[in-house]
Amino acid sequence: MSMVDSFEKIPVRIFSNLKEGSVFIAQEIAKTIRQKQAEGKPAVLGLATGSSPKAVYAELVRLHREEGLSFSNVISFNLDEYYPIDKDALQSYNRYMKEQLFNHVDIKPENIHIPSGEWPKDEIKKYTEAYDQKIRDLGGIEIQILGIGSNGHIGFNEPGSSRFSQTRLVNLENSTRMANAYEFSNITQVPRLAVTMGIDTIMHARKIFLMGWGPVKAPVIQKAVEENVTEQIPASILQQHNDTLFVLDEFAAAELTRYRSPWLTGDIKWTPAMVKKAVVNTALKVGKPVLGLTNKDYNDNGLGDLLVEKGDAYELNLEVYYMLRDSITGWPGGKPNAVIPNHPERSIPYPKRSVIFSPHPDDDIISMGGTFMRLHDQGHDVHVAYQTSGNIAVTDEFVTRFLDFAVGFEEISGIDSNKSRQIQDDARAFLKTKKPGASDTAEIRAIKGLIRRCEARATCRYVGIKDENIHFQNLPFYETGTVKKNPMGEADVVQTMALLREIKPHQIFAAGDLADPHGTHKVCLDIIFESMRRLKAAGDEWVKDCWVWLYKGAWQEWNIEEIEMAIPMSPDQVMKKRFGIFIHQSQKDSVPFQGTDAREFWQRAEDRNANTAQLYSKLGLTQYAAMEAFVRWHY
Repeated sequence: MSMVDSFEKIPVRIFSNLKEGSVFIAQEIAKTIRQKQAEGKPAVLGLATGSSPKAVYAELVRLHREEGLSFSNVISFNLDEYYPIDKDALQSYNRYMKEQLFNHVDIKPENIHIPSGEWPKDEIKKYTEAYDQKIRDLGGIEIQILGIGSNGHIGFNEPGSSRFSQTRLVNLENSTRMANAYEFSNITQVPRLAVTMGIDTIMHARKIFLMGWGPVKAPVIQKAVEENVTEQIPASILQQHNDTLFVLDEFAAAELTRYRSPWLTGDIKWTPAMVKKAVVNTALKVGKPVLGLTNKDYNDNGLGDLLVEKGDAYELNLEVYYMLRDSITGWPGGKPNAVIPNHPERSIPYPKRSVIFSPHPDDDIISMGGTFMRLHDQGHDVHVAYQTSGNIAVTDEFVTRFLDFAVGFEEISGIDSNKSRQIQDDARAFLKTKKPGASDTAEIRAIKGLIRRCEARATCRYVGIKDENIHFQNLPFYETGTVKKNPMGEADVVQTMALLREIKPHQIFAAGDLADPHGTHKVCLDIIFESMRRLKAAGDEWVKDCWVWLYKGAWQEWNIEEIEMAIPMSPDQVMKKRFGIFIHQSQKDSVPFQGTDAREFWQRAEDRNANTAQLYSKLGLTQYAAMEAFVRWHY
């Protein structure tokens, strides 16, 4: 038994990314299907929906097509379904399962069981009881796969659900509805009810795999795996199951003790980064500035070995204090005519050519608006590359508002454009009859993209950026017309490489935020990484002198011990950034893809930046109004 086992009450297997973890789960399912086929028995599977299992289903489809995996003996039972909802609606889980799996394999239609969003409400109890009875008649579920909600729900069993609950109709928490709003046009269209398999039904499965991908899930996974069983964290009840495995990527595992405080789980190598992490976390835990930590504080918090290696709290405190101090700078492009050995950025060359990559047309100002303005004000040649159009994040109401403006403008100016009027009439007619969640026409997407381009251009002018330094990439992967995006493609990389070769930047700023609810930030980051790797391999000389800094997006911030460059902001600079964010009127008041956070983007940014400044202050550094944080990527 390792020390990890003393903290983790559920077995955990961690993969470097969700694809590897998904392949592992799919292979385990395939193994069971083949074993049951050899025995002449059905393989009864419990299946999940949402974003988590998509890669699992993709691998199962591949196994069917390329390796002959047959689903002829598979009997499936799905976890849940929205209520009420038509089975063919874009957001229904019935349709989801067909598109992701069933239409691509040889499963028999009569072997597919999914709770129905069309059951009469006064008869749901009869149908749900029959659903559970059918599972029992087949001898129970062999393998159940689960995702996990940010509030700990499994299926749609929200916090407070009974350990002994059966399949039933439930109310959805607002946080769950918000997290799933990306599937709908807006939060008001997300159903308030759902039919879900109960926790007791889930617990009777012989084998359970729970998938956790991405940093958003890390806090609740830590609670479910390491803390006590509670119905307020339904996933924690899986501690009582005798064959459950949590399959996580490294981001989702980040809050587990083995990652957060690895010195508590065994011998480790004390690198400077690990020393910084240990000292910072200890200072925050005991509520002291770094320079105030004592030998007793280190010993009481499992860091006696670090003291043995370093000798004394005083020297250790100073070492980490200087690390923190040296990360703070008001010169994100480097301070000219100065020799500062431990400064985050180089002093020369000056001025630098800087490129800010913004996945959506507002990430630049939301995530690094203070730094953006400071780079320009300090004389650097700043370019902004808007990677996607961001068109799906514009509401239909906002389009009609601009159509009204266009009509009014034509009237007061005397312009008579038949083609323009026809486009407007077609757009109005489409929006009037558009069904919830339906895809927009190419014309509507173009209008929405234009709205966001105008806002982005206005923001750049507000900062002072020249028009020729504003680049709208409209990368192809994004232009599907739906929330679901294509993977990174060759055209995306080629286009990005061409832009970088044109600018030859000394600095690149890119969104390192992987918590974006529909994955655009991740794809945009992968495109930049792949482009830089290819440019380096091709021998482009400028690449040797180009540094890449990663910022976080609207959903989270770097951990304090990870930050390598922190840009302080005054109260006036915070207000200036806020007004820059306000320029993006299509994203104010109602945030289309807000995840589980109800705050507007400007509120999130200010709270996050203020919290970073407060953490530095708690650790004994100067108190600023706000700070924007960056981590350097080495390639």
